[in-house]
Amino acid sequence: MAVMAISLTACSRSTPSSAAPASAAASAASASNNANTAGPKPLASIQELMQSIVDPTADALWDSVSTTVTAQGEEDKRPRTPEEWRQLRHLAITLSEAGNLLAIRGRNVAHAGQQLEDHHVDATLKADDIQRRIDADPQAFAAFALALQVAAGESLAAIDKQDVEALIRAGSQLDQACEACHQRYWYPGDRVPTQ
Repeated sequence: MAVMAISLTACSRSTPSSAAPASAAASAASASNNANTAGPKPLASIQELMQSIVDPTADALWDSVSTTVTAQGEEDKRPRTPEEWRQLRHLAITLSEAGNLLAIRGRNVAHAGQQLEDHHVDATLKADDIQRRIDADPQAFAAFALALQVAAGESLAAIDKQDVEALIRAGSQLDQACEACHQRYWYPGDRVPTQ
């Protein structure tokens, strides 16, 4: 009980005491106003968003439905339980919101001094070249991020209906959204990456 009271006290708003200098309260208000008007500040690079959110989430959605043929027969993998559908729903929401994160202006492709994960692939542009392409037309890049969000939304709609066939179609739309962006920025000119 004492722990709960301490936790709740720590989360509650307190009013500045009369002993606090007025300048400290004014500084806090100014910082708050600046934070509100400055907009979101990107911290992760595009590469980090891809590695930590987009790739694993998209892969999990794509892998949620499959058919494997072996000598013993076919193995159908698909969501069946409410918990499996709930987990897929969380993935689709996460992927949809990743589109918003990608569209935030000022986000670097990679942090200074870092190479792209696939820098060894001949067809892949260097991070600086990709950054120049994005910076030359940020609206176009934001449109690709929106296409990712729309495709994730189609996945979410299929999941909410528990419609496996619609989830497969949404997976195809998601793949097309990803490839279109990659072909414009990562390996343009229809160059196919080879390893």
